[in-house]
Amino acid sequence: MSDIHTNATPASQGFLRSFKSHPASVGETYFGHMRFALRFSARLFAIAGAALVHAIVPAWFETTASDQIKMMADEMAARKAG
Repeated sequence: MSDIHTNATPASQGFLRSFKSHPASVGETYFGHMRFALRFSARLFAIAGAALVHAIVPAWFETTASDQIKMMADEMAARKAG
């Protein structure tokens, strides 16, 4: 059985390397980074929902989207600093 890296072209080696290099650059494993990114994505979808509801009924979720985006930006800044 051949190893995927043995027969890989230079372009595919770079692609495969990218699966580990970015997560490693933020101190995470591939799956740890995937978990963080999926959680972040789910939060963004929830924020978008609150913003949509706010667009229809301005009295609802008045500051939810902006508050959550600021909180997420702070979390991202802390990850880069840490």
